Amino acid sequence: MRAGLAIKPSVRKRSNPFPGLAVAVLVAVALLMMAPPTFAACNVERGKYLFAVAGCAGCHTDKKSKGALLAGGRKLATPFGVFYSPNITPDPGTGIGRWRDADFIRALREGIAPDGSHYFPVFPYPSYTGMTDADLTDIKAYIFTLPAIAKANKPHQVTAPFGWRFLLPIWKALYFSPGPFRPDAAKGQEWNRGAYLVNAVGHCGECHTPRDALGGKKTTMALAGTSQGPEGGLIPNITPDKQTGIGRWPDADLEELLQTGMLPDGDFVGSEMGEVVDQATSRLSGADRKAIMIYLRSLPAVNNKVESKKSKKNK
Repeated sequence: MRAGLAIKPSVRKRSNPFPGLAVAVLVAVALLMMAPPTFAACNVERGKYLFAVAGCAGCHTDKKSKGALLAGGRKLATPFGVFYSPNITPDPGTGIGRWRDADFIRALREGIAPDGSHYFPVFPYPSYTGMTDADLTDIKAYIFTLPAIAKANKPHQVTAPFGWRFLLPIWKALYFSPGPFRPDAAKGQEWNRGAYLVNAVGHCGECHTPRDALGGKKTTMALAGTSQGPEGGLIPNITPDKQTGIGRWPDADLEELLQTGMLPDGDFVGSEMGEVVDQATSRLSGADRKAIMIYLRSLPAVNNKVESKKSKKNK
């Protein structure tokens, strides 16, 4: 053996008995990292609370016909025609069972369906747009724990031009400002929470704010009530105006209304507001009720006496 030379031992390579296993594991890990949030990443109980406050069950359940929870078909008569709420159960064929989190967020944030079509604003996405991604995905997570019901949606009965879906982008350009809600740094935490609950989750303005001929909300009369509410009902003024609103109501009366639906005169709210109390405001936490009251008290007082057309004619 020559000096400086060494004989290297032979190295025998071991064959991998599962050549595709390592690649498969890597791909699986990558897919998991790319996947949208699962229910484990969401708070289902929190979603249940927000689901109630948002009034989802009331609009999407046809109680008059003893329809299944969230299976749609509820009739909503408006000045623009009759709309029927859609099935939002987790059924993959007729409901939202195939929707991803991103689809759900886009629907409520932008008013756009997974197929790219625009929703009519009878679906209150102009308010829901203010909700945070976390709140929306929590609601979706809760909905997906409920029974899936196979039930096809009813077509709307809306006359032209209000039934022309291709015109909705123009309507949005005129009246729709996408969210989410941005807290006012100059206001306190309770005020901002109240604003979020009233304007986004609770979508109070969808009923309590009068609209113009094209269905856009009259922002200068926010929450001042209207004689042309859902089903043609009278919707009261809930601004702090002392003559026509809630300006003279003690906090105890306002809280009683939110909890039980009882008015200061001892009567109880009925119709759609009765549903709202039963399914939404009565389930609010004490802190959230207080936040709503603080926000409503801070609004500009708008003098607007809501009365039926018959009452106006008889004057």
